[in-house]
Amino acid sequence: MQTTLKTNVTFTGTGLHSGKTVRMTVQPASADYGIWFRRSDVIGKDAMVPARWDVVEQTALCTRIVNDAGVTVGTIEHLMAALAGCGIHNALIEIDAAEVPIMDGSAADFVRGFLRAGLVQQDAAVRAIRILKPVSVERGDARAELLPDQDMRMEFHIDFEDAAIGQQTKGMTLANGSFVRELSDSRTFCRQADVETMQANGLALGGNPEENAVVFDGEKILSPGGLRHLDEPVRHKMLDAVGDLYLAGAPILGRYRGIRAGHSLTNELLRTLFADPEAWCFADCTDDLASRLPGAGVHIGEIPAVA
Repeated sequence: MQTTLKTNVTFTGTGLHSGKTVRMTVQPASADYGIWFRRSDVIGKDAMVPARWDVVEQTALCTRIVNDAGVTVGTIEHLMAALAGCGIHNALIEIDAAEVPIMDGSAADFVRGFLRAGLVQQDAAVRAIRILKPVSVERGDARAELLPDQDMRMEFHIDFEDAAIGQQTKGMTLANGSFVRELSDSRTFCRQADVETMQANGLALGGNPEENAVVFDGEKILSPGGLRHLDEPVRHKMLDAVGDLYLAGAPILGRYRGIRAGHSLTNELLRTLFADPEAWCFADCTDDLASRLPGAGVHIGEIPAVA
């Protein structure tokens, strides 16, 4: 069965790149509605923006979507990951700015808000996207691919020069609340030199290492409190990929493998997938299959204590 929220959930926070205070309300929506954003601050033109792979603008720092009127919503990946990880299929997101609030740099605040509000099943079957044959994209030494599998699985590998990050690899099945338990609290991360460069160029104006990011400098972790997980960076990369893949419009039944992949490469992977009608198909989920999807049976007690 499809799922939506029982009631509205409002979040207030700072936009990572704008530094502005943002108010965002996630509202229940009818079956088969999907995920849509509505810019409440936009007057005189279409303010509705679909959370969909084919309206993504190619950006390196975040995932940003844009409608035909040029209205955008950026940094949506953590929110989309929370919706996917909680198994929410239908929602209308009203937001008064062009950027989703960064919160603590993870998806934990969104997950907590959704699970406290409660979820409700709808009288409509879940349709998943089944991967029928391997699809891959490469850019330099980065690679992303989707492979046939019975469930939704993910593998990710990162490799950074900073000794505090280094090489990290993780794989997991994204079923029955595993996203909430293992990935939802992992924060975005960056190097101190990157923070200085972004701020010099008018970006990351809302960034605060104490509140919404993990900042590395060589062998040092500059953020107070250190890491929530020894492999928090690769977990966060997986969190991002969960959110970016949910722009497919449905859960994916297949294995995602990312090697040094980022937002734009994952979106390119979706574009490549949907360009080949022999690579995928829709599948109506049986009760058994639906019970193994991300978010099935999840409850608020599964949110990590560190979040």
